[in-house]
Amino acid sequence: MAEKEKSMSDYEKNPSNILPQKYTLDSKIKFRCHPGVSCFTACCGNINIILTPFDILRLRKYLKLPAQEFLLRFTTPMMIEKTDMPGVKLHLDENGRCPFVTDEGCMIYPERPSACRYYPVGMANFHEGGQEGVDSEQFFFLVKEPHCKGHEEDKVWTIREWRADQGVDVCDEMNREWLELVMRRKSFGFQATLSEQAKKMFFMVSTDLDKFREFIFKSSFLNTYEIDQETLEKIKEDDIELLRFSYKYLRSALFGTKDLKIKEEKIKAKTEEIKNQQVSKEQEAIHVYEELKAERDRMLAAKQNKK
Repeated sequence: MAEKEKSMSDYEKNPSNILPQKYTLDSKIKFRCHPGVSCFTACCGNINIILTPFDILRLRKYLKLPAQEFLLRFTTPMMIEKTDMPGVKLHLDENGRCPFVTDEGCMIYPERPSACRYYPVGMANFHEGGQEGVDSEQFFFLVKEPHCKGHEEDKVWTIREWRADQGVDVCDEMNREWLELVMRRKSFGFQATLSEQAKKMFFMVSTDLDKFREFIFKSSFLNTYEIDQETLEKIKEDDIELLRFSYKYLRSALFGTKDLKIKEEKIKAKTEEIKNQQVSKEQEAIHVYEELKAERDRMLAAKQNKK
């Protein structure tokens, strides 16, 4: 028997057209979208389709484009909501429509973005403080926009059945770690900002796996991190493995997690560098103090001579 839907409070206004109910995987909804619906493709305009790293990988592979060309032709840079993390969204055409939609439907339907697959069923995932090892509360909600006639169709299915039909489970799996990175960043607020270098690194790793692979194998990366041979072989050829690895790298680089281990000699070298910098600062401070002391003595001597 399906679990009874829980009421959500504090919904005096509803600009997002979200129904004030919590749904479970076994909750039932009535919805169907097909070319015969009068509003077909109406939801493909005046929208913000934020692309995840997995979306970008699937789309540019489907279109047979290198990442940079795909980004330049079909995306617009943006900042992820409530963070200083850079990302991209689909660039709409002059009519405010998705560049891949036609009167007949979606040209990239087999590899459409995660946001398109979820509609009209959204998933809420509350993760306290974005902390590791803390289970998140997960539930689903329904978006019911006035223009959408799909809700008037007779097709009834559970949230579980709808998600399986739309192929969102694989999206959930591949997007989860990236979304957790974003949520963790949100938990810090704007009082702690990412450096420009960190922003550029986050953007590169999130949008261009080819460039990230080149960064791993053609920079000093492997001299810094301990990566086992099996992992190296996987990420050298397999984009999905590289994507999973990229999340580990970002967690480690941005939040200091233990996903990747820095080589011992690098730690020792950095410690020595910091120590030398401290000694240099101390010596500089002593030098400045001695100069101030000498200047004070000269001033005292000049004052005595005037007498």
